[in-house]
Amino acid sequence: MEDNRIIELYWQRDDRAIPETAQKYGAFCSAIAGNVLSDRRDAEECVNDTWLHAWNAMPPQRPLLLRPFLGRITRNLAINLWEKNHAQKRDANMELLLDELSDCIPSPRTVEREMEARELGGLISAWLRTLPSDDRCLFLRRYWNGKSLQELAKEYRQTPEKLARQTYRLRQALKTYLERNGVTL
Repeated sequence: MEDNRIIELYWQRDDRAIPETAQKYGAFCSAIAGNVLSDRRDAEECVNDTWLHAWNAMPPQRPLLLRPFLGRITRNLAINLWEKNHAQKRDANMELLLDELSDCIPSPRTVEREMEARELGGLISAWLRTLPSDDRCLFLRRYWNGKSLQELAKEYRQTPEKLARQTYRLRQALKTYLERNGVTL
């Protein structure tokens, strides 16, 4: 089913919206949740919560693109669940991702930084648009979808070490771009 038709089902409050969404985007959302969360049951819970959040968000929201809309919901729910589950513990994969990005992106967790966070998001989006498609995809798959370097190495048919160097260069380029645009790190 086409995305605009699925969105219309949500707006009509038609119960078929959720199974249609799950059929079309279940694997996509499961991959995102699975990359953030190390527990399969937590990932399943997160995906089910995604459908509920989509149901509650539409209406009033009418996303232009359903896939990124659902991906963002899933990712945010997964990170929230990960933080809840690991409040006193450390998860090596997620900690590594957050540590890698901490050198080039300031934390937006304080109230006074909420507006800065929106501005930062716009700058990051603008920076991503300047990248060649391969670099942009790698960056998003690593830091948005949470894919491990080993998974990416198989997909890109490169060594994890080479991808680690490439993602390091991308993070350094992002840091330079943000600093040039007035972001204090």
